[in-house]
Amino acid sequence: MTVSVLVVDDSGFFRKRLTEILNASGNIRVVGAASNGKEGVELAEKLRPDVITMDYEMPVMNGIAAVKEIMKRCPAPVLMFSSLTYEGARVTLDALEAGAVDFLPKNFEDIARDGSELQRILRERILDVARSRPGAGRGGAAPVADPRPSPTPPERHPPAREARSRQPESRPLRPQPEAPARPSRRRTSARHYDVVGIGTSTGGPIALQKVLVDLPANFPAPLVLVQHMPGSFTPAFAERLNKLCRIQVRQAEDGDLLRPGLALLAPGGKQMMVENRGGQGRIRILPGDERLNYRPSVDVTFGSLARSFPGKTLGIILTGMGADGKEGCRLMKQSGSVIWSQDEKTSVIYGMPMAVASAGLSDEVLPLDEVGPRLVEGVS
Repeated sequence: MTVSVLVVDDSGFFRKRLTEILNASGNIRVVGAASNGKEGVELAEKLRPDVITMDYEMPVMNGIAAVKEIMKRCPAPVLMFSSLTYEGARVTLDALEAGAVDFLPKNFEDIARDGSELQRILRERILDVARSRPGAGRGGAAPVADPRPSPTPPERHPPAREARSRQPESRPLRPQPEAPARPSRRRTSARHYDVVGIGTSTGGPIALQKVLVDLPANFPAPLVLVQHMPGSFTPAFAERLNKLCRIQVRQAEDGDLLRPGLALLAPGGKQMMVENRGGQGRIRILPGDERLNYRPSVDVTFGSLARSFPGKTLGIILTGMGADGKEGCRLMKQSGSVIWSQDEKTSVIYGMPMAVASAGLSDEVLPLDEVGPRLVEGVS
């Protein structure tokens, strides 16, 4: 089967180049191209593509406004193209808040070293995004314009599956792996954890936001966060979370001490480890090893937690592609620690949580909306 793609970008050169690369893959077909957001929304309604690629800065209607309209009218997976700058990060985070699934650098030189690698990366990302659930887990997310929760619940978009039920089914190249039998969602009494670790990837920025905004300022445990994200994006992401949350959130630096009510985000492009010095947790930031696919890697951080705080850590795996975090969770379980994973229905991509659940490592499998409240009631 072939995945259909709509390209939305005001650059004629970029539209042409991206179309050539995707059509050459053999299992992806560009079915339309738009030069501005308004035209993109109209073509999305008309063509009902499996995936939409979206630029931000366009005439008539920008990319964020276009994503919002698409999510209202005809929800579909949207892949944003972004500049790897601080401002580009802020714009991309707004686009993810609006409903986009994932993002890639717009400069092809930032994506790959050569043409064959570029084609592989673009093809794989398009196919992964085609299998995503647009809007999964976003119900009730705080609006961008006013980050503080409002007494009036924000308007919710229709669930993606319902909204797309009136159109032809999307056509991913490979079927999604069947989800394993879900372990029982056991309820345990509150216990003390020295550290809470959370790992995530695609869909993670919104998922982390939803979890962390539920935590009180006096949350009794320190948190370490690993989100697959470029180094130019993590400072803006940490700043955004800090504005939204009652706990403190900031990008981790080498030598930072863990303390209750503080969440430290692993810097993009590097690895974050946690050491235990006389019972005091301390952050170590190391250069990203080219031999590791993910920088930062959940496995690296969780493995260090298993060594430094055996049996005293809560590990949580949220939405994301791939299986990063599975081996780290295995080490944590072997040390006596506890693992939670997000459920399939609320995951944008059920890859990382499924890998953990399939391996029998999840003590609890939770919908995204329950993770924050469970932290509040389950961590003493």
